Amino acid sequence: MGTSIIAVQKDSENINSMNRVTTKFNQPYFDKNVPKNVTALVGKTVYLNCKVKNLGNKTVSWVRHRDIHLLTVGRYTYTSDQRFRAINNPQSSENWTLMVKYPQLRDSGIYECQISTTPHISYYVHLNVVEPSTEILGGPDVYIDKGSTINLTCVISYSPEPPAYILWNHNDAVLIRFIELVLQMINYNSPRGGVNVIKEKGDTTTSYLLIQKATDADNGRYQCSPSSGQPKSIEVHVLNGEHPAAIQHGGQAHHRSSHTHCLILCITLLMLTP
Repeated sequence: MGTSIIAVQKDSENINSMNRVTTKFNQPYFDKNVPKNVTALVGKTVYLNCKVKNLGNKTVSWVRHRDIHLLTVGRYTYTSDQRFRAINNPQSSENWTLMVKYPQLRDSGIYECQISTTPHISYYVHLNVVEPSTEILGGPDVYIDKGSTINLTCVISYSPEPPAYILWNHNDAVLIRFIELVLQMINYNSPRGGVNVIKEKGDTTTSYLLIQKATDADNGRYQCSPSSGQPKSIEVHVLNGEHPAAIQHGGQAHHRSSHTHCLILCITLLMLTP
């Protein structure tokens, strides 16, 4: 009799153990291969992905951690900010995506993909919204001897992908355009001739503008305008033997002279006033 009771207890324990394993196996869980860090450009739509297995009758929500704001529940959006939207294709119901249109720097932070289990389980995605930085080395002014080569270097940093194109302008006129389409490179040279661009990719994108045999006509403002980023300008001064310090000194002297003339005029007017 005692042996039978022990056997029944063991069978019951085995059944409960199997039920626990089955229940655990059928519980929703996240695909951990989905990227946890996403970098986006300011203003360019970004997608935060969350992949859920065995969802069953549970729901998936997205929560923004910065202000603990509920953004989406299932396929419905629960925020007045229309830039956010839940995307789930019924044909691939495992993928629950949060779309962010026109992302701004303030949108950077942690976003939580949450399953409505008890207690709920979460998968965290960190969004980093960046604004590419454009810099022309040696600015804001560069001085070049007449007849030498103008070499301007434009550096685009903090961009998750290289800019699709870079425009070089001279006094607001397009000087040179450099575009990459798939593997084809198109280089439109200036009618001036002797103008070339060299582009290097890496953690930063660098564009070199080379203008041979500088002349007086090459004076002026040059602007580097990448497709993804703000434009940057530099002033080029082509020298005819004069020293840059003399040019600056002359400008300051003219500035002081203007102030002196103004002062004399004011004193004269005061003396003439009855």
